[in-house]
Amino acid sequence: MKIAVVGLGYVGLPLSLQFARVGVEVLGLDVDQKKTDALNAGESYIKHIEASEIVEAVKNGVFKASVDFSKVSEVEAVIICVPTPLNKNREPDISYIVETGKSVAPHLTKGCLVVLESTTYPGTTDEDLREVLESGSGMKAGEDFHLAFSPEREDPGNPDSKVALIPKVVGGFTPECLKKASDLYSKAIKTIVPVSSCRAAEATKLLENTFRAINIALVNELKIVYESMNIDIWEVINSAKTKPFGFMPFYPGPGLGGHCIPIDPFYLTWKAREFEQHTRFIELAGEINTSMPNYVIGRVMEALNQRRKSLNGSKVLIIGLAYKPDVDDDRESPSYVLMDLLKKRGAEVNYYDPHIPVVRPSREYGHWAGEKSIEWKGEILQKFDLVLISTRHADVDYSELAKYAECIVDTRNAMEGVETRPGQVWKA
Repeated sequence: MKIAVVGLGYVGLPLSLQFARVGVEVLGLDVDQKKTDALNAGESYIKHIEASEIVEAVKNGVFKASVDFSKVSEVEAVIICVPTPLNKNREPDISYIVETGKSVAPHLTKGCLVVLESTTYPGTTDEDLREVLESGSGMKAGEDFHLAFSPEREDPGNPDSKVALIPKVVGGFTPECLKKASDLYSKAIKTIVPVSSCRAAEATKLLENTFRAINIALVNELKIVYESMNIDIWEVINSAKTKPFGFMPFYPGPGLGGHCIPIDPFYLTWKAREFEQHTRFIELAGEINTSMPNYVIGRVMEALNQRRKSLNGSKVLIIGLAYKPDVDDDRESPSYVLMDLLKKRGAEVNYYDPHIPVVRPSREYGHWAGEKSIEWKGEILQKFDLVLISTRHADVDYSELAKYAECIVDTRNAMEGVETRPGQVWKA
């Protein structure tokens, strides 16, 4: 069997390699020639994916990357894994899905299966994508070709997260579409979870991420409330999670990051308006989470004021650009929001991240592109008026940080258990 996976990023590349492992021939398609050239040369551009995995797949002839979408005519199935960001008005931007559909449609063959994995609002697959595919191919979904939705469930940086072992939700445009999609994924993934429709599958993914966004907002709000009562939210969470039922721990931070949690709930909010429904929980959670960087900056200013310093003119070091620990994924990272806020208030800003030595170009924070991580040396750390921990990477030496840093604002409880001086660490 031969399939195509469109979009070779944090979702598409691991999925491609998993299919390749079980002997399915995979054509990896991307618009970025640098990515396809790197993969064909056996190189990895994602930290948690070993180059040896790519080398083996290429060598065995079960994986090849290309920018030539006409090769879709050679495959039995196409899986679409492209970004679904918000536009500048915080409305869904499904242009990547639509453009991919336009590129794929002319080359679809009869009986081919098309599966969308990109997180989106209910109706995208059986309305927007279907329309593009049908108009571009001259065929009908459910009759001439098959159509399905199966949400990605990637967890970068989690060593226990294996593509083959994460249950796969699948919804089809018709019962036969569902069967075709389930048969495809069952070749590479252990557990298939069929649902009644594409829309049910799309809604499943939005529920998963909205659940996280709302609970993170809750602990972010409680962090501020408990701080005013001189209660440590981290201690409270650690004690609460000893309850063996009815509680699941979530942790506060300086804001939301990643390509899912800060974005996906607003896809549902936007779609709900079409049905005259108001998603008050989601919107409130969004307000709380997006306000957290400002709260952190307030704590930074308090910490500096205690040392008779102003933020304007101070040298501030951000630790961690990645949105979560031990990965090189900086999409939607709150660290960039913090850097912008600090710079706007006159601070001189640098960063340290062992996983991101140089800031890559991006849509929202391209003005930081090319900025380099500082070297981790005591004499360099001593030069900063304040160090702000935004991401808790495991390979940062926090004891050494305590030795050299004058003042530390900790948004991730990274300094817990580290010997520090009185008044040196501020929690935020």
